[in-house]
Amino acid sequence: MSIDNNNKEPIWPFNKFNYLIFGIGVLTIILGYILMSTGEVDSFQSIRLSPYLLFIGYVILIPLSIFFKK
Repeated sequence: MSIDNNNKEPIWPFNKFNYLIFGIGVLTIILGYILMSTGEVDSFQSIRLSPYLLFIGYVILIPLSIFFKK
């Protein structure tokens, strides 16, 4: 957090878009775990789809929401 020189108020670095991307990332992660737990042991859903969703959530969307500056 930085401080504005004029107002001496802290400036929060995240805006609405950052929180939106973070929320989408969390929902993607939740969906990945739900798909992993409801699929058969050797199904496409458990072996391929849910790990891709977890990867997208953890490695792409959550860091993107932290590092993105608009």
